[in-house]
Amino acid sequence: MKWVDLNADLGEGGRDDEALLGLVSSANIACGGHAGDAETMRRTIALAQEAGVAMGAHPGYEDREHFGRRAMTLPFDKVTALVRQQVAALNSLVQEAGGRLHHVKPHGALYNQASRDPLLAAALVQGIVEVSPELILYALPQSALAEAGKAAGLPVYLEGFADRRYREDGSLMPRGEPGAVIKEVAVAVTQALEIISKKSIQTLCVHGDGASALEILRELRKKFDDLGVQVAVNGSYQKTEISGCVH
Repeated sequence: MKWVDLNADLGEGGRDDEALLGLVSSANIACGGHAGDAETMRRTIALAQEAGVAMGAHPGYEDREHFGRRAMTLPFDKVTALVRQQVAALNSLVQEAGGRLHHVKPHGALYNQASRDPLLAAALVQGIVEVSPELILYALPQSALAEAGKAAGLPVYLEGFADRRYREDGSLMPRGEPGAVIKEVAVAVTQALEIISKKSIQTLCVHGDGASALEILRELRKKFDDLGVQVAVNGSYQKTEISGCVH
């Protein structure tokens, strides 16, 4: 692989958003469900535009108490509506700022449940399509979510994770299980390099709220530079300089 999109979840109240935006090529911006409001969306959009980073919507369950990471069971029409509303809200603010929304990556429990449940995945995807059928969907390989996106005609980026451990079936290990979140920089970087060398993915995630996110991304950028791997969206080179100091 000569290029990979590096994405991070941002606009969630983290302290390092500006620095992280100097290292990724796409940002998944919380849009009012699990986190975020109009003010944080506008601020993150402005920072992403300054950094030249592609902007995506990061819709999740409206469950701020559990940061959208608690599994929920909602009627499918409610799932379609919450995804449509959150994606549309961010899309409107991106257009207001003179930009273009690039993708959608569902958050937390919504992402994981839709990866396993074809009916939930279809409801989620319908919410995206109702905003724009041109938005790219970020989804796990061989997941129900990826298949639902393809069936609806959405372009799909298959996604890997540097800082999360996997089960044998390729799904993510639940966060409640010991070791599910990778905090060691060297371990995360090793896993990331294995993923891009062995699997057909287009985008690689480092969670923006992770304690080691900044260090992982800095080390990944150095490794990618050594290997000649470009950090990009749609194969278009993203020119962020690799250094110890961002912005």
